[in-house]
Amino acid sequence: MQVELILLILSLLFFASIFTDKIGYRFGVPALLLFLAVGMFFGADGIGRLFNEDGMGYMFDLDTAQAISTVALCVILFSGGMDTKIADIRPVIAPGITLATIGVLLTMLITGVIIYYVFGWLNAVATITLPIALLMAATMSSTDSASVFSIMRTSGISFKHNLRPLLELESGANDPMAYVLTSTLIGVATAKMEPTALPIVQTIVVQLVMGGVLGFAFGKAVVTLMRKVQLNNDSLYPIMVLTACIFIFSITYYLQGNPYLAVYVGGLIIGNSKFTKKRQTKSFFDGLTWLSQLVMFLMLGLLVRPHEFLQLEVWLPCLIISIVMVFISRPLSVFLCMAPFRKYHLRDKVMLSWVGLKGAVPIIFAIMCMSEKVPHSNLIFNVVFLCTLVSLLAQGTTLAAMAKKLRLAEPPMQLRRLEHFDLDLPEEIESSATEVEVTKEMLLNGSRLLDIGIPRQTLVIMVRRGEDFFVPTGQSELEEGDQLLVLTDNDVEVANQYKMQEAEEAARHLNIFTDTMAYLKLKWYRLQRSYRRKHR
Repeated sequence: MQVELILLILSLLFFASIFTDKIGYRFGVPALLLFLAVGMFFGADGIGRLFNEDGMGYMFDLDTAQAISTVALCVILFSGGMDTKIADIRPVIAPGITLATIGVLLTMLITGVIIYYVFGWLNAVATITLPIALLMAATMSSTDSASVFSIMRTSGISFKHNLRPLLELESGANDPMAYVLTSTLIGVATAKMEPTALPIVQTIVVQLVMGGVLGFAFGKAVVTLMRKVQLNNDSLYPIMVLTACIFIFSITYYLQGNPYLAVYVGGLIIGNSKFTKKRQTKSFFDGLTWLSQLVMFLMLGLLVRPHEFLQLEVWLPCLIISIVMVFISRPLSVFLCMAPFRKYHLRDKVMLSWVGLKGAVPIIFAIMCMSEKVPHSNLIFNVVFLCTLVSLLAQGTTLAAMAKKLRLAEPPMQLRRLEHFDLDLPEEIESSATEVEVTKEMLLNGSRLLDIGIPRQTLVIMVRRGEDFFVPTGQSELEEGDQLLVLTDNDVEVANQYKMQEAEEAARHLNIFTDTMAYLKLKWYRLQRSYRRKHR
């Protein structure tokens, strides 16, 4: 296939995925699920069949898919670490690490044993061995960081009792544990490792310790380098951090550490340190993370062959396993891990149990099984893919509803996003920038800037009128529709005032509507009365 044709197809796929994200945000469907759907539509059983007669994937093979997904997951974990504030997760480090390690292990053991008996009872394809059942469970044992970060940030969900930083810490730190379990069990399943407890435990401990230590050390080294190096081109600073991310991942792999844990810890250290062009770097990684998620889920959708899901030996065990993971394995592991932490109540544990989201990571681990020629690897891939879809549909679309049902949802106090101004404040400045539209109600006491009610510790620094901008003074005359760029240290009062203005505007439109309906009703009554008089 020509390079130009590949680029054309990729651009169309990206456009389709980007616009589905807007649809998903409007209707509460996870964007990652829609990316998968777009990939499946253009994949081997969709339009892709037109490009390849045998129905196989026409753009990606397993090795290419594994390489792309590894790089994408590396960026996602690193960016997740950068966005996680140590001050926020410090109170939840103990329960977070417990869920990310012991919780993943318990989930794998409980699910693996049930999978073993489920397939033995159904006799699906073949009676799988216990190591294969545990391997299948290991691929799905973690809470996927890409899914959690994406859904929680795009939906604006905010939880009470410090649950959000706990979930972000767990989802970012448990992928490395799942990777260690998966890679170890792949070795056992392919007879590359003795299925004895001691070597397995040693491998897990060494990889986790080495990954954490190397991630911390290299993260500190990168921060020192960023502070000392003065580059002539500011655009190169984000590229330097991206290079450091890839370097930490690859060098940790060759030093026998856990590369996924290393990049997460490295991102955590770098994101919580001060260095040149930090805000610009974090904005760069925000866009790169979305691109990585889009590419990863889109590519996985292109790889899958949905016609295989229709087989009874695939969808029936998948349905049973999904129910087991949602209602048995995850809740049981959460309740056992959270038992020592008595400050968390029953509702908190139920909410933590429900946010056991799966995503691209289980599918990537399933691709690893196929690349290593693990027995029944095709069955593992199909079951894992279907369980991921069920998780995104059942749990991803109901997070907000579940939080409200458990009375754990907390409406986030957010300022209006800048739309008419381009301003980026350094992270060290604790003030917030927002914009406010001048309404008729704001001008009732006068049209000058000093006449409108501005909260304390708030400064209007610029006004946009049409396409023109000017810096105002207290005597500046404002007009309805002007956009005010506001800098404030009092986020709550500004947000409340803006919400009150929106409510007043909505009430004004409702009054106009009510008056119009009353006028039309009066006119209709007069027409009826006039008609009756004429026909008496």
